[in-house]
Amino acid sequence: MRPPRLQLPSFLCPRLRPTTYPPFLSPIPPAFTPHQSRPKSLKARDLPPKPVIPETEFTEVFLKGSGPGGQKINKTNSAVQLSHLPTGIVVKCQATRSREQNRKIARQILAMKVDEHFNGDNAREKLKESIRGRKKGSGAKKRRRKYRRLAE
Repeated sequence: MRPPRLQLPSFLCPRLRPTTYPPFLSPIPPAFTPHQSRPKSLKARDLPPKPVIPETEFTEVFLKGSGPGGQKINKTNSAVQLSHLPTGIVVKCQATRSREQNRKIARQILAMKVDEHFNGDNAREKLKESIRGRKKGSGAKKRRRKYRRLAE
């Protein structure tokens, strides 16, 4: 005969944990839902969405590459050149040996450049740089404060 099973409170046993939590016991902050990824910093979620350029606004040409890589890079049309028709911005990419990867990279670069052209200092990349600079500056200040405190 088995001894009776010990009943643990639901907050101690993860298998018996209820699906809805009272607000004070909730394991996830209320700003986030389980299906969203958590932002790395609260200021990072204030960035505008990644720019996307419709395919009708640019032309795409495949070129032979140049530079290191020898005969293979000189023979294949794996380099990509995109030109944005409304602004005239031209981007060339031959970062990889794959045409598809070069297309993807070139489109990302073109989207960033067009975003910077139209939005200036409010472009996504500029805002990311300013956030990085603020974090870096606050870290440097923190180190100086620690050093000053040790010197006293």
